[in-house]
Amino acid sequence: MQDAADVASGDRALDTPGVQRSMPMEVRTTRFGTLQIAEDRIIHIPKGLLGFNQHTRYCLLEPGDDACFFWLQCVDEPSLAFVITDPSLFVPDYSVPIRAEQMNELGLGRLEDAQVFVIVNKVEQTLTGNLQGPLVINTLNKVGEQMVLAEKRWTTRHPLMKVASQAMQPAMSA
Repeated sequence: MQDAADVASGDRALDTPGVQRSMPMEVRTTRFGTLQIAEDRIIHIPKGLLGFNQHTRYCLLEPGDDACFFWLQCVDEPSLAFVITDPSLFVPDYSVPIRAEQMNELGLGRLEDAQVFVIVNKVEQTLTGNLQGPLVINTLNKVGEQMVLAEKRWTTRHPLMKVASQAMQPAMSA
């Protein structure tokens, strides 16, 4: 078995400093309409995501500069998008063990060039993260993979934060 190194999640953007943007392409979405995305911003996930292995091209949509949640939007299927986040914002000691062959598949020369995200779901009034199936993305070449962690410490529905319940609508009077 190959030695595994741990990729710590962190607050690194997927932008590569000093790299000029490529020509934009149109990405159709059901949530945001048609967007212009630079081709060099496309994230390639050759194996796809679990349950969606036929979809391999995504883009990261950032709602704002200080956002902690993002949309991972499929480029080829307008209705397929996932809310994702950097798990280190919620679970500081979270890290992803990565084997040498996984580093090779991602084209990673250094662990520092990897960014970790997890898919977020809402379960009742709690936002949860799939810490057992993190996404590891090479920030330089934009190649990613959804890992499956064997460690039972993490779950597919790890609580990240509570969300406020929506106020009840007042009843209409006749």
